[in-house]
Amino acid sequence: MTHHDGKKVVIIGAGPAGLTAAYELAKSSIQSTIVEKDAVVGGISRTVQYKGYHFDVGGHRFFTKVDAVDRMWREVLKDGQFLRRNRLSRIYYNKQFFNYPLRASNALFGLGVWNSFLILLSYVQSQMSPDLPEKTFEQWVSNRFGKRLYNTFFKTYTEKVWGIPCSEITADWAAQRIKGLSLLTAVKNALLHTNGSDKSKVIKTLVDSFDYPAKGPGMMWEAVHRLVEADGCEVHLKTAVDRIRWVPYKVTELQVLTGGCTRSISGTEFISSMPIRELVQRFDPPAPPEVVMAAERLRYRDFLTVALVIKKADVFPDNWIYIHDPEVHVGRIQNFKNWSPEMVPDPETTCLGLEYFCFEGDSLWNTSDQDLVRLGTRELAQIGLADAADVVDGAVVRMPKAYPVYDSQYEEALRVVRGFLGAFPNLYLVGRNGLHKYNNQDHSMVTAMLAVRNILGANYDIWRVNVDPEYHETSTTTEQDQFAQLLATQPKVPERVA
Repeated sequence: MTHHDGKKVVIIGAGPAGLTAAYELAKSSIQSTIVEKDAVVGGISRTVQYKGYHFDVGGHRFFTKVDAVDRMWREVLKDGQFLRRNRLSRIYYNKQFFNYPLRASNALFGLGVWNSFLILLSYVQSQMSPDLPEKTFEQWVSNRFGKRLYNTFFKTYTEKVWGIPCSEITADWAAQRIKGLSLLTAVKNALLHTNGSDKSKVIKTLVDSFDYPAKGPGMMWEAVHRLVEADGCEVHLKTAVDRIRWVPYKVTELQVLTGGCTRSISGTEFISSMPIRELVQRFDPPAPPEVVMAAERLRYRDFLTVALVIKKADVFPDNWIYIHDPEVHVGRIQNFKNWSPEMVPDPETTCLGLEYFCFEGDSLWNTSDQDLVRLGTRELAQIGLADAADVVDGAVVRMPKAYPVYDSQYEEALRVVRGFLGAFPNLYLVGRNGLHKYNNQDHSMVTAMLAVRNILGANYDIWRVNVDPEYHETSTTTEQDQFAQLLATQPKVPERVA
């Protein structure tokens, strides 16, 4: 591989952001090295295999409004490796299932005319007298949908996901992630069109179909791993960053640990997708005390999946179900066979992924795999989705730092950390944990693409990616403007075989 002005880029993390960075660098013939502390690539977008069953850590739709991202997906996975899937997801609430987005007749039947009326009344009250200033998730949702709808469809699930009260989650997260208009519109439709014949008038705010790799998202990232190695990128798995050496104001090298052995990796530029808290903690010499203290205030929510093999060909038709029930711990249930039939080796069985949100080191996280499989089996039966006797096997996958927490102190803490790290022109932060931003797979990829453009001489503000208060499935003019130059300068990809 020819070097590009002597540049040698060191990438921390082999998730979507880190691997995309290596892929983009290879197009410009820039040497890169990836260090990844895990034994597998893909980060939270990996696909786990267990006795021939494939399952995600969460569900990962391949949907984007960004042409450059879609183009990379098509370059890596060829025709036939992507399946076009129809989306079906529901909410389990109050012992009943609700279509999501809600449908008029379904909402009216499930909530009842009187409750629907009270929800609409609560909405009117919120419009006449909003709770200001709007600082918290609870205020943001209640102001837009009314307190009663907030309590019905947002509070339980959100607190299950984050493990903290909605009054301690900032409005930022709601603005970025919720496209809840469909819920409100559906309840109003339920009152106005009680016969259910006017379903077409329910506003469609969520994408109803998406692409998905036949063997799960890990298929994509394992292919990128092979491609970048073929292009000369060194990928070091089971390699943890121990220290980040620097001089004012330039990162010079990483000290890494592989199997108890320490070595140094130097570079001219560094791209980091590791959690920003750990990044600061590993600076050597140490970062200023106030910066270290700020970094330590950044919190993460962790996640585990209990995959259960069910001795039934069909269990339910959904891709996934949101569990809005405080009586069970499970937050969401994926049906991997409905993402792709190739995820399940035996068509007479089904593999479900029960998702539990927790904090690393808490009682749920530390529960044995055997007991977690029992818990999942019991809760699945309690909800009524499958009989405990039909569960024939199970496995557990734990994913630390799955979600950066948007609590009341994160914004100020991040401001202090950014002030320090911003002084390092050869350090580029990318990805969900690298930016402490709840990005999706495509936005994480875009941050990496922009970082590579910056290494080549551009000056993109990577922090602006996914900053608009819109759900990721909605295209915004700002976003399209931001990527216009990126899309126009996309290098031609050489012909390669994965």
